[in-house]
Amino acid sequence: MPMRQDCKFFESRTYRNGETVRKCDLDLAPEAPWRCPADCEAFQPRLADVNWSHGTLTTPPTPDEPPGLDERGADIAALLDEAEDIVNSVGADVLAEVERDRAKAAKRGRLGRLFRRKKG
Repeated sequence: MPMRQDCKFFESRTYRNGETVRKCDLDLAPEAPWRCPADCEAFQPRLADVNWSHGTLTTPPTPDEPPGLDERGADIAALLDEAEDIVNSVGADVLAEVERDRAKAAKRGRLGRLFRRKKG
């Protein structure tokens, strides 16, 4: 079963570069972005947009499934989980770095931004 876009827990986000993230907010779709489990007990129909007419900001089509998804679905899901763990493990460090940079920029003020000194 493809990703159920009519599920309350389906989420999609398209970035400026055209990449689209498609996921289950409950992390119950190990084969996302291609499939939801056929027997997902958490499925709840999305109610907020019933009878809405969607324009061009709708979710792009699902990407083609990788070859072997049926035979190696568990391996693919494990790989995606590992990648997610790696990203999550550095998330706090990246956020702290961004906050430090913002704090430094705020201390410099407007004139400091105009007259920055080059490092090194």
